[in-house]
Amino acid sequence: MAPTPSIPKAAFWMALSIASFLGMTVAGRATTAELNVFQVLELRSVIGFFILLPLVMMSGGFQAMRTQRPVAHIARNVIHYTGQAAWLYALTLIPLAVLISIEFTTPIWTAILAVIFLGERLNRPKLAAIALGLIGVVIIVRPGVGSVDPGHLVVLGAAACFGISVVTVKSLTRTDSVVRIICWMLIVQSVVGLIPALYTWRNPPLELWPWIVLIAFTGMSSHFCMARALGYADATIVSPMDFLRVPLSALIGWLLYSEQIDAFTAGGALLILMGNLLNLQRRQIKPAEVAAS
Repeated sequence: MAPTPSIPKAAFWMALSIASFLGMTVAGRATTAELNVFQVLELRSVIGFFILLPLVMMSGGFQAMRTQRPVAHIARNVIHYTGQAAWLYALTLIPLAVLISIEFTTPIWTAILAVIFLGERLNRPKLAAIALGLIGVVIIVRPGVGSVDPGHLVVLGAAACFGISVVTVKSLTRTDSVVRIICWMLIVQSVVGLIPALYTWRNPPLELWPWIVLIAFTGMSSHFCMARALGYADATIVSPMDFLRVPLSALIGWLLYSEQIDAFTAGGALLILMGNLLNLQRRQIKPAEVAAS
């Protein structure tokens, strides 16, 4: 049974989701400073699986995790794994606020891909949203003005991968539950990342383990809390709250890493967020879609 709509409860769960995303960002920077990106992803997936295990058991056990669409799950998670690896790598290259701003182009790529693969119509609001997002990226990256920062291109590629992942998850939610989708995600990505993780493996120092556990936990809790928030309120109410990640990421970057944000980044981020708001006016996001990023 769907929960009774409640904006205060939605705001509470969304605040926890934002806190989880920010915690994952800080933990990601701490872990990738010591370990290879592939090792961090492997540890996150394996530990995340054990964190998810109680929910799997409550949802009917491993028998209930069986799916009629294994190929779709595998394809989705190979692409999602690529996006996550690119996102973590970009985290070591560019300021947090820049990374989060460009990451917010994911709904723009999702809109484009949904037109191509899901047959959605490309109306004027959607075109305006795509245009604003692309202009925002150009303002942040500024091609032709000096050399383009590789980190910008890496996170842009990550956002495109997340967009493909969202479109795939939209299809998977027709037959599979959120818990099943996340369970398959953790299992498939653990298998996909095993060899590159072993190739680059080094024993994590003892003081790094709290950060490793944190990135695994927040990788789960961020999506779970967002799903709960979407259960209490429409996406048009919940999703704009997520935009707080941009200024909060800038604040964390300034406080912890002495990162500065220029006017171009701020202006580009504003256009990207405006494009997302236009997207939200034309659609409702299902709770299951949060498993896609």
